[in-house]
Amino acid sequence: MAAFSMTVRKRLTAGDTAFELDFCIDAGGMDCVALFGHSGAGKTTLLRMIAGLTVPDEGRIALGDRVLFDSAARINVPPQHRRVGLVFQEYALFPRMTVEQNVRYGLARDAGGSVDSLLETFGLAPLRRRLPAMLSGGQQQRVALARTLAANPSVLLLDEPLSALDPVMRTSLQEALCSARRAMPVLTFLVSHDCGEIFRLATRVVRIADGSITASGTPQEVFAAPGDRMRVSGQVLDNRKHGAINVVTIAVGEEISRIALSPDEAEGLAVGDLVSVSVKAFNPDVRKIVK
Repeated sequence: MAAFSMTVRKRLTAGDTAFELDFCIDAGGMDCVALFGHSGAGKTTLLRMIAGLTVPDEGRIALGDRVLFDSAARINVPPQHRRVGLVFQEYALFPRMTVEQNVRYGLARDAGGSVDSLLETFGLAPLRRRLPAMLSGGQQQRVALARTLAANPSVLLLDEPLSALDPVMRTSLQEALCSARRAMPVLTFLVSHDCGEIFRLATRVVRIADGSITASGTPQEVFAAPGDRMRVSGQVLDNRKHGAINVVTIAVGEEISRIALSPDEAEGLAVGDLVSVSVKAFNPDVRKIVK
């Protein structure tokens, strides 16, 4: 598998704040690199640069001996010729095509796996003749992932593709992704705010803040740093006042946790809300995820 290298700079604006995205990375052809950081740090922009949808101000992007972008040499390969698969939260399926037809549409001539094997890997074989409107959100995202891998991409870009799913479905799809990457190894970049997801999928984490890399290493190395919080996502099941505190019940994956918060901390948390949860020195921090 070809190695990947990327050194880019671009001036960005997040809200009223302008900053420079300054990013440099080398990755192995079978790595899964998680990009981790607060919203607006530049993570999605980096994926768009790899895909060719956003042009860096300067820099170079190469996959092995294939140069995708080089500002000095005036090289900028069009997105359709980069062999990059990009999956967002939105499924973007063809509504009049069945599951099998959607996946077959993406099939490359040199694909390492067949449509049947991809349908099996993602648990879609029993649904192969259904239209997207007949599927749940999780099932539609399985189709989108299978179709992207059917194109046999050189790089797979995942921009929080599972964040809109319920915790159980999210865990199931993470396992399917692991199986698919074992069967069809591909360099993967994953944007995620979920530590559990990163530990399950990523071989490496790059933490980004305001456009710059602040930490890089294995998930254990990056998230075990002194002062770091371990953060996962979950869903509020209950928010009930008990005396001077509120007890908030949250589903994280298949686990149910009850967290004591002050009334101010619990204010605005309603049943069904998606939240991110972290713990540092037994001090819980619960934040509502605003879509």
